Formats: sequence, structure tokens, C-alpha cells
Amino acid sequence: MTSLTHLLRDVRACTVCAEHLEDGPRPIVQIGEGAPIVIIGQAPGRRVHESGVPWDDPSGVRLREWLGLSTDQFYDDGIVAILPMGFCFPGTGSSGDKPPRPECAPLWHEPLRAHLREDRLEVILGMYAQERYVEHRSKTLTETVANWRDHLPQQIVLPHPSPRNNIWLKKNPWFETETLPAVRDRVAEVLASR
Repeated sequence: MTSLTHLLRDVRACTVCAEHLEDGPRPIVQIGEGAPIVIIGQAPGRRVHESGVPWDDPSGVRLREWLGLSTDQFYDDGIVAILPMGFCFPGTGSSGDKPPRPECAPLWHEPLRAHLREDRLEVILGMYAQERYVEHRSKTLTETVANWRDHLPQQIVLPHPSPRNNIWLKKNPWFETETLPAVRDRVAEVLASR
């Protein structure tokens, strides 16, 4: 197995899909050996592309709140690994960011995941991550998230925390009253058992 240091060097130097990226490649990833929590989301947005810091935007603020993690915990690579489906900002589409580039996850996820604990907690955010990593998905993202209990204790399945999902959150009040307290409890349990 390639050392994590060498693997991260290769990931951060990746230009496999550069010709498709209007802002050029800037792979964003965070991982430390044995991190007990891995967040698998979509792809960095423009603000994250510019800062180089994962989840450095309003979505990240909401995500940390959902998980009950402080900023220091969230950015400790020995606690939280961040592996987006696409590592670079894919560009802006007609109604938000373009989908994650399809090259990243097949190329980099398995080698990176090999450096994580077997008993890790996977936080699966949004449809693209659900399609790859949630074995028993329902027909819709909402149904899959509503069946959150079915995925515990190994996975937490959530919608993307983007402010664009405020309407979804208003239509699904059970998410904040039932799901998020259980999510915070599970994250706290993982942290306590480190």
C-alpha cells in the first residue's frame, strides 16, 4: 500500500480532468491515518476552490452544526477525513454548480479509504455520494434520508447542507427534530470511543 503522504501528494497534483475544469484543477481532500469519521460529499464550490479549505463556506458551517463538531474537530485530519466525489470545483452550471467530475472517486477513493479505520462512520451527503456508497437506497434522496435508521451505525445519510436546500428542510421538519439529534449522538459516540 502506498504511504498516505505519497498518495496525498499524488492526489493534490492530479490533473486527470483538467481540460474539463473552467477554473483549473485544485484537488481538495483531508485525511489522516485512521480517522474515525469520513465525510463523502459532492465537490468543492467556488469559495472552497479559492481558499483551498474543505467546507469553507455556508454549507460547511451548517454541516459542522448538523454533526455537532467544533471547527477544530472538523479540521483535525485524525478525526475527520473529507473525500468528495469530485476533488475539484467542477464549474458553474445553469442552476448551481456542475456535477462532480466522474474521474475522481473511481481513481482515488479506494486507495485513500484503505488508510481509514474499518469501523469508521461514513457521513454520506447528497445524491452523488448516495449513488456510490449507500447500498440500500430508496427511490429518492428524501426517502433514503427518511430511512436514516437503516444505515446506522456505519453510515449517516444526509441531504447536502447547502443553503439551496432550505426549501427541502422546510418541507421535511422531521429532519431537524428526529434525524439531527440522532446524528449528533452517533458522532459524539464515535468521538468518545476514539
